[in-house]
Amino acid sequence: MAIESFKKELRKKASKEKAIILARFFKTGPGQYGQGDKFLGVTVPDIRSTIKEFIDLELNDLQKLLNSVYHEERLSALLILVVKYSRADTRGQKKICKFYLKNTKKINNWDLVDLTAEKIVGPYLKNKNKDVLFKLVQSKNLWERRIAILSTFHYIKKGDCELTLKISENLLQDKHDLIHKAVGWMLREVGKRCGEEKEEKFLKKYYRQMPRTMLRYAIEKFEENKRLNYLKNKI
Repeated sequence: MAIESFKKELRKKASKEKAIILARFFKTGPGQYGQGDKFLGVTVPDIRSTIKEFIDLELNDLQKLLNSVYHEERLSALLILVVKYSRADTRGQKKICKFYLKNTKKINNWDLVDLTAEKIVGPYLKNKNKDVLFKLVQSKNLWERRIAILSTFHYIKKGDCELTLKISENLLQDKHDLIHKAVGWMLREVGKRCGEEKEEKFLKKYYRQMPRTMLRYAIEKFEENKRLNYLKNKI
């Protein structure tokens, strides 16, 4: 079976030493955001090189990979989905995005989200109702909330930052550090790609109520005096 061949090829790139490092890096200890996740010890470049020969895996096989306890197998499935989406017709893209959103519970670490949401959910929702993103924003699941904000990166790169600002506004009171970082990062990208004045208009309205980490990420590229003034509430 192709899926078994894929798993065999992936394990050829595995390293016990890297598995230990990755488990620590992705916070898999008790009470941490990646608690219980398991690693084979395969790097992202090696995953990308391995999936090249397995892009034709069917969705039922990708479902099996997404159900895996191993982080790299879930990431492999998602990266294959990204390639499939880029090659699919409109009907195929709808099927892939629906499959992706059905499996959000399996997209359960920041790299799994960040490498895929903007390349599947973002483009699929172009010229469509965005209610699904605002539903994800309200989720108790950390990763679904991150999918919501990261999906908007697709639009930022096209010079359209309004959806990012709306989603960011809905996440201002989020309690999780990984959401603070994601929103701050996207706001920084708004400034970079849509104009610093666009970002500042949002910041001037909300920066006093922002979590500190979110603000720090958002203003990271500002000129030093301006950055310090935001941090000292002198804007």
